[in-house]
Amino acid sequence: MSWYPEDIGVQVDSENNPLVFERVRRTGELWLQSLVMQEHANKMTFVSINPTTGDTISAYPIMSEEIVGQKILAAQESYLIWRQYTVTERTEMLTALATILRKRKEDFGRLMTLEMGKPIEQSISESEKCAWLCDYYAEHAEHFLAPVPALTDAKTSYWTHRPLGTVLGIMPWNFPFWQVIRFAAPALTAGNAVLLKHSPSVPGCAEALEHIFEEAGYPDGLFTNLVIDLEGTEKVIDHPLIRAVSLTGSVQAGRSVAARAGAKIKKCVLELGGSDPSIVLADADIDNAVSGCRLARTLNSGQSCVAAKRFVVVDPIREEFEAKLVNAMEATVMGDPLDPSSDIGPLAREDLRDTLHSQVQRSMRSGAVLLTGGVPPVKPGWWYPPTVLTNVRAGMAAYEEELFGPVASILPVRNEEEAIQVANDTAYGLGASIYTKDSARGEKIAAELIDAGNCFVNGIVKSDPRLPFGGTKDSGYGTELSSIGILEFTYPKTIWVK
Repeated sequence: MSWYPEDIGVQVDSENNPLVFERVRRTGELWLQSLVMQEHANKMTFVSINPTTGDTISAYPIMSEEIVGQKILAAQESYLIWRQYTVTERTEMLTALATILRKRKEDFGRLMTLEMGKPIEQSISESEKCAWLCDYYAEHAEHFLAPVPALTDAKTSYWTHRPLGTVLGIMPWNFPFWQVIRFAAPALTAGNAVLLKHSPSVPGCAEALEHIFEEAGYPDGLFTNLVIDLEGTEKVIDHPLIRAVSLTGSVQAGRSVAARAGAKIKKCVLELGGSDPSIVLADADIDNAVSGCRLARTLNSGQSCVAAKRFVVVDPIREEFEAKLVNAMEATVMGDPLDPSSDIGPLAREDLRDTLHSQVQRSMRSGAVLLTGGVPPVKPGWWYPPTVLTNVRAGMAAYEEELFGPVASILPVRNEEEAIQVANDTAYGLGASIYTKDSARGEKIAAELIDAGNCFVNGIVKSDPRLPFGGTKDSGYGTELSSIGILEFTYPKTIWVK
């Protein structure tokens, strides 16, 4: 039985319709050299498309069920050996991984930019951030995973943290290296094996990541890239050797994966995005708030789960905030993401651009006011201009839905009490920010009154290896990063000796 792209809806027998590829890597860019049977390519492969131009970069055949089964068995065999390594031995490979990520950051950055349109400086920084995470766990993993003594009636009693086994990571396209490394590096260091099912949008990044782990010295089969579609992913989740799943994706995907894994009694970590609020109070430093809000909506071309999307602004300062935010968004440079002077590039896929534009239009039909942007340029690629909507109210798409792109939604409120109420009036609970000169008041709001997993005062929400990262409500459950993140794919084993 062959595995085929469900979104195409056509089954193709890959064994009877072979594709022949020759990939040549030139400074991180994968060029398609030859493709036999072109008329069947999209039915049998994941195609990497440059969102800046719409041109095909390369194509990757979907793996057969037999090959995937072999890779799962290889991962399990590797895990059984790997779990016997000491933590010190595992962290030595983290250090090697960090070295590779830094040494070749320009190549990896270019690959990310070509496949999903991220501005090149941000792509390079992403590789550096991945290296930082590796450094962090290399330094602290032994402490995080150390046995925990307990005083009982036994001569000796304690608990250890044992790995679960082979873990499937289902990762998104928007941070194609960071999302994978932040899940895989601690999971591997804890003693697990990792199978990666990356987004079809970034198959070149997925392939590169597998090579990076191999180059760093990880045992064969311990980190494996699976080129599989939705049907294939479901089968992998069901496989008896898969013991857990980490997903970063949509709420719909999270519900599906959680239900499937739950039916097999397998642990999940789910990071499902958000429509994060940013509260701007009357005493806020307006320039600082505008700077933070503008960055939140333009970083990664506005394609970040944890970035603020709904700006809840109190009436006394709303006019000034709106005027300055519009100026800041209009000054944002939209251009070739390989040009370091560009602030934002295209969106990663055509369907994402079209969905965002539909959300803006539906919001305007419901009464939202367009202050700037809102009209996609007519040119190759999947561009969307920096956009500001105001008078956004409950029931509008810009209020209720996650807008994944450079669109800022201003939600007017009368006072602080209403601001907190509106900020929490969302199904999501990933992140939130509060802007106020009274930092103690801001801290109280963040710590006690906002329903979100990450709350920042006078700055944008961002992930940090030293801090737990996760959400509540429809933003999912489970934690990445920090000491908590490395323990997610372990189980506590109690030892009692009399």
